[in-house]
Amino acid sequence: MTSEVDETPGMTEALGYEQARDELIEVVRRLEAGGTTLEESLALWERGEELAKVCRRWLDGARARLDAALAEETSDEPDAE
Repeated sequence: MTSEVDETPGMTEALGYEQARDELIEVVRRLEAGGTTLEESLALWERGEELAKVCRRWLDGARARLDAALAEETSDEPDAE
C-alpha cells in the first residue's frame, strides 16, 4: 500500500470539510483512472469511505446548526395573530 492512502484514525477525524472533500475527489479520480493493484484499489476505497463519513458529519453538523438557528429565529418572532 502507498503512504498516500494510509492515515492514522485520528488524522481523518481532524480533517476539515474542504480537506476531506478534496482528498475524496482525488481518491475517486485515482480509482476511476485505474492502473492500481487490487490491494491499492481496496485501500483507496476504504480511505474514500472514511473521507465520505467525515464529509457527512460536517454536513450533518452544519444542517443541525442551521436548523437550530432557524428554530431560534422563529421562536423569537411574535405571533402574527
